[in-house]
Amino acid sequence: MKPTAQQILQNKLYTLDQLVAQRQQWKAEGLKVVFTNGVFDLLHIGHLSYLSAAADLGDKLIIGLNSDASTKRLKGPTRPVNAEYSRSVMLASIFFIDAVVLFEEDTPIIPITTLLPDILVKGGDYAIDQIVGAPEVLANGGEVKVIDFVDGYSSTGIINRIRDAK
Repeated sequence: MKPTAQQILQNKLYTLDQLVAQRQQWKAEGLKVVFTNGVFDLLHIGHLSYLSAAADLGDKLIIGLNSDASTKRLKGPTRPVNAEYSRSVMLASIFFIDAVVLFEEDTPIIPITTLLPDILVKGGDYAIDQIVGAPEVLANGGEVKVIDFVDGYSSTGIINRIRDAK
Protein backbone atom coordinates (compact mmCIF):
# COMPACT_ATOMS: atom_id res chain seq x y z
CA MET A 1 0.00 0.00 0.00
CA LYS A 2 1.28 3.45 -0.92
CA PRO A 3 2.27 5.57 2.10
CA THR A 4 0.18 8.66 2.74
CA ALA A 5 1.68 12.12 2.44
CA GLN A 6 1.47 12.41 6.23
CA GLN A 7 3.43 9.16 6.66
CA ILE A 8 6.09 10.37 4.24
CA LEU A 9 6.47 13.60 6.23
CA GLN A 10 6.64 11.80 9.57
CA ASN A 11 9.23 9.37 8.19
CA LYS A 12 11.58 12.29 7.53
CA LEU A 13 11.52 13.47 11.18
CA TYR A 14 14.24 11.77 13.18
CA THR A 15 15.74 11.71 16.63
CA LEU A 16 19.52 11.71 16.54
CA ASP A 17 19.62 8.03 17.56
CA GLN A 18 17.24 7.09 14.74
CA LEU A 19 19.25 9.13 12.28
CA VAL A 20 22.50 7.39 13.26
CA ALA A 21 21.01 4.09 12.10
CA GLN A 22 19.69 5.67 8.89
CA ARG A 23 23.09 7.30 8.22
CA GLN A 24 24.79 3.91 8.59
CA GLN A 25 22.36 2.40 6.09
CA TRP A 26 22.95 5.20 3.59
CA LYS A 27 26.71 4.80 4.03
CA ALA A 28 26.44 1.03 3.42
CA GLU A 29 24.54 1.82 0.21
CA GLY A 30 27.36 4.12 -0.92
CA LEU A 31 25.19 7.23 -0.79
CA LYS A 32 26.79 10.65 -0.25
CA VAL A 33 25.20 12.42 2.73
CA VAL A 34 25.04 16.22 2.97
CA PHE A 35 24.32 18.05 6.24
CA THR A 36 23.34 21.65 6.80
CA ASN A 37 21.62 23.42 9.66
CA GLY A 38 19.69 26.48 10.64
CA VAL A 39 16.58 27.95 12.21
CA PHE A 40 14.48 28.13 9.00
CA ASP A 41 11.83 30.14 10.83
CA LEU A 42 9.99 31.61 7.84
CA LEU A 43 10.81 29.68 4.69
CA HIS A 44 11.56 31.90 1.70
CA ILE A 45 13.17 31.68 -1.73
CA GLY A 46 16.62 32.26 -0.26
CA HIS A 47 16.23 29.15 1.90
CA LEU A 48 14.93 27.08 -1.00
CA SER A 49 17.76 28.17 -3.28
CA TYR A 50 20.36 27.38 -0.61
CA LEU A 51 18.81 24.04 0.36
CA SER A 52 18.37 22.87 -3.23
CA ALA A 53 22.02 23.72 -3.96
CA ALA A 54 23.03 21.73 -0.87
CA ALA A 55 20.89 18.77 -1.99
CA ASP A 56 22.58 18.81 -5.40
CA LEU A 57 25.95 18.12 -3.73
CA GLY A 58 25.03 14.58 -2.67
CA ASP A 59 22.45 11.84 -2.55
CA LYS A 60 20.77 12.54 0.81
CA LEU A 61 20.22 15.87 2.56
CA ILE A 62 19.97 16.10 6.36
CA ILE A 63 18.79 19.29 8.02
CA GLY A 64 19.87 20.01 11.58
CA LEU A 65 17.15 22.27 12.96
CA ASN A 66 17.62 24.56 15.95
CA SER A 67 15.03 23.76 18.63
CA ASP A 68 12.75 26.50 19.91
CA ALA A 69 14.95 27.00 22.99
CA SER A 70 18.10 27.18 20.89
CA THR A 71 16.47 29.62 18.48
CA LYS A 72 15.33 31.85 21.33
CA ARG A 73 18.88 31.96 22.72
CA LEU A 74 20.35 32.80 19.32
CA LYS A 75 17.69 35.13 17.86
CA GLY A 76 16.06 36.68 20.91
CA PRO A 77 12.85 36.35 22.93
CA THR A 78 10.45 36.94 20.02
CA ARG A 79 11.80 34.03 17.98
CA PRO A 80 11.02 31.60 16.62
CA VAL A 81 7.85 32.75 14.95
CA ASN A 82 7.00 29.16 14.05
CA ALA A 83 7.41 26.37 16.59
CA GLU A 84 9.96 23.60 16.02
CA TYR A 85 7.39 21.00 15.01
CA SER A 86 5.93 23.33 12.36
CA ARG A 87 9.39 24.19 11.06
CA SER A 88 10.33 20.49 11.00
CA VAL A 89 7.26 19.49 9.03
CA MET A 90 7.66 22.39 6.57
CA LEU A 91 11.22 21.28 5.85
CA ALA A 92 10.22 17.61 5.64
CA SER A 93 7.62 18.53 3.02
CA ILE A 94 10.35 19.62 0.61
CA PHE A 95 10.96 16.71 -1.74
CA PHE A 96 14.76 16.98 -1.83
CA ILE A 97 15.15 16.95 1.98
CA ASP A 98 15.57 13.43 3.33
CA ALA A 99 15.84 13.94 7.09
CA VAL A 100 15.24 16.62 9.71
CA VAL A 101 16.75 16.34 13.19
CA LEU A 102 16.32 18.84 16.03
CA PHE A 103 19.19 19.92 18.23
CA GLU A 104 18.94 21.76 21.55
CA GLU A 105 22.42 23.26 21.72
CA ASP A 106 23.43 26.63 20.27
CA THR A 107 25.53 24.88 17.60
CA PRO A 108 25.03 21.64 15.65
CA ILE A 109 28.33 20.15 16.82
CA ILE A 110 26.66 17.07 18.37
CA PRO A 111 24.68 15.98 15.28
CA ILE A 112 27.63 16.79 13.00
CA THR A 113 30.20 14.82 15.02
CA THR A 114 27.72 12.00 15.59
CA LEU A 115 26.67 11.65 11.94
CA LEU A 116 29.93 12.72 10.26
CA PRO A 117 28.36 13.68 6.93
CA ASP A 118 30.29 13.35 3.69
CA ILE A 119 29.66 17.03 2.98
CA LEU A 120 28.98 19.81 5.49
CA VAL A 121 27.35 22.91 4.00
CA LYS A 122 26.80 26.43 5.30
CA GLY A 123 25.65 29.68 3.76
CA GLY A 124 27.87 32.28 2.15
CA ASP A 125 28.15 34.41 5.27
CA TYR A 126 30.60 31.86 6.73
CA ALA A 127 34.25 31.12 6.00
CA ILE A 128 35.21 27.46 6.23
CA ASP A 129 37.34 28.08 9.35
CA GLN A 130 34.25 29.52 11.08
CA ILE A 131 31.95 26.58 10.36
CA VAL A 132 31.10 24.47 13.39
CA GLY A 133 32.06 20.84 12.76
CA ALA A 134 34.31 21.61 9.78
CA PRO A 135 37.52 20.27 11.40
CA GLU A 136 35.79 17.03 12.38
CA VAL A 137 34.22 16.46 8.95
CA LEU A 138 37.50 17.24 7.18
CA ALA A 139 39.45 14.94 9.53
CA ASN A 140 37.00 12.16 8.64
CA GLY A 141 37.68 12.60 4.91
CA GLY A 142 34.62 14.71 4.23
CA GLU A 143 34.22 18.04 2.50
CA VAL A 144 33.03 21.45 3.68
CA LYS A 145 31.26 23.73 1.21
CA VAL A 146 30.00 27.29 1.37
CA ILE A 147 26.98 28.16 -0.78
CA ASP A 148 26.17 31.75 -1.70
CA PHE A 149 22.97 33.20 -0.33
CA VAL A 150 20.38 34.89 -2.52
CA ASP A 151 20.68 38.57 -1.60
CA GLY A 152 17.69 40.36 -0.14
CA TYR A 153 16.01 37.43 1.60
CA SER A 154 16.00 36.75 5.33
CA SER A 155 13.46 35.70 7.93
CA THR A 156 14.47 38.68 10.07
CA GLY A 157 13.86 41.02 7.12
CA ILE A 158 10.40 39.52 6.53
CA ILE A 159 9.54 39.82 10.23
CA ASN A 160 10.68 43.46 10.27
CA ARG A 161 8.60 44.29 7.17
CA ILE A 162 5.51 42.74 8.80
CA ARG A 163 6.19 44.62 12.03
CA ASP A 164 6.71 47.91 10.17
CA ALA A 165 3.45 47.47 8.22
CA LYS A 166 1.34 47.73 11.39
